[in-house]
Amino acid sequence: MGRGRVQLKRIENKINRQVTFSKRRSGLLKKAHEISVLCDAEVALIVFSTKGKLYEYSTDSSMEKILERYEYYSYAEKALMSSDQDYQGNWCQEYGKLKAKVEALSKSQRHLMGEQLEALNLKELQQLEHQLEISLKHIRSRKNQVMFDSIAELQKKEKALQAANKTLEQELMEKQKIKAITQQAHWEQAQTSSSSPPPLIAEPQPTLNIGCYQGMALAVREEASRLPVRISNSLLPPWMLRHLNG
Repeated sequence: MGRGRVQLKRIENKINRQVTFSKRRSGLLKKAHEISVLCDAEVALIVFSTKGKLYEYSTDSSMEKILERYEYYSYAEKALMSSDQDYQGNWCQEYGKLKAKVEALSKSQRHLMGEQLEALNLKELQQLEHQLEISLKHIRSRKNQVMFDSIAELQKKEKALQAANKTLEQELMEKQKIKAITQQAHWEQAQTSSSSPPPLIAEPQPTLNIGCYQGMALAVREEASRLPVRISNSLLPPWMLRHLNG
């Protein structure tokens, strides 16, 4: 059977208590050294025996530096806790103040909306009326300013649109003018082509060959055959008649 858990309590036997202290002290110092080496931690260990004898262990840094760090962090932690408590108290006070302000603003808003006016006296109602008149005056002034700004902006847009419309109108007129000129030129060209006379064909001019009488007679005979008018024999000399008859 395994050993049961030993109950921790003060050892009544003085000798046994001293022996246990020596053993546990050595083990405790050994564990402190091991954790400082293995974990690269700064360790400070202080042990006082029942007789008041001091046993201590510290890492490479001195015991004084470790204790100073301990005091610094201990003081900072206490100051932080104290500031947290003060802040919590201040926060409670601020919460109460903010809650009261919110309630007052909600009540004033309801009064401005015309609600819960029964609890107000004559002076408070007059003050509320005066406040509403001032607010209404500011609202109307702001409304007029917004309207004037909108009108000015619309006028600027209108001028810009008019300028753009004028530019487009000029471009359209120029295009129509160019189109009309082109159509007029085509029409004039078509009229000129339809009214011009057909080209004349040059007729070949008759040539006269001066040579022997036989060639001349042949030419005269051909010319006489083309003429529709009958040539009288009395108008020709006898030698030409002979050639014609021959």
